[in-house]
Amino acid sequence: MEFIMVGIITLIGIIVLKFVFDYNIKALKQLGEDEELDNLAKAYPGNLEMCKDYLKKLGNEKVKIEENEGAEASLYIAITDKILIANIQKSYTRIQTIAHECLHSIQSRKLLLFNFFFSNIYFVYFVAICVFMILKMLPYKMMFLIIFMILSMIYYMVRIFLENDAMIKARYLAKEYMEEKKISSEEEINKLVQGFDKINTIGIKCINYHFFMQIMIKLLVLLILGFTF
Repeated sequence: MEFIMVGIITLIGIIVLKFVFDYNIKALKQLGEDEELDNLAKAYPGNLEMCKDYLKKLGNEKVKIEENEGAEASLYIAITDKILIANIQKSYTRIQTIAHECLHSIQSRKLLLFNFFFSNIYFVYFVAICVFMILKMLPYKMMFLIIFMILSMIYYMVRIFLENDAMIKARYLAKEYMEEKKISSEEEINKLVQGFDKINTIGIKCINYHFFMQIMIKLLVLLILGFTF
């Protein structure tokens, strides 16, 4: 019975917070598609050169950079100290996205490595519980669910801090970069920054909810398995 109750509350939490946070990935993607802003961004250097400029500005030129046209998302890999740039050359959002990943590279090394290792441990723990529940080898199910939730809170706190920190600062770093390059007029820079602001208004809320939803879905899976097996 307790599995059903917790499951209902979890499901209600997912639905309510989706409404409260206005979670809408489709709307976010549409904001990233703006022909006028894309044309303005074309005047700026390529992704690799831009990334190097940002890293130089941040005083962290030791980071390795790789451009992968097959990748869907850009990311900073802490364990290898590498920035992977996705196929974003045609989008104006690249100016802020690359700034975002460069900012990750100068965040607390302790937090970055903790996030990397803990994220993997957290995922392995989740998979292990699923397997043990299916095999009926988990006698104290609720205790392991509570442990999972504690690990989830730790994971969420660290991951969200790193993401929010980079997302908030990226807008200002991108603006400084454009002003220093003097490629665009002040009016054009303001248009690009306004585009970033629109994305961030929705994007920061979406990313916060997205990670929360991932945790709650995992919890629902464990609750269903715990009730079934």
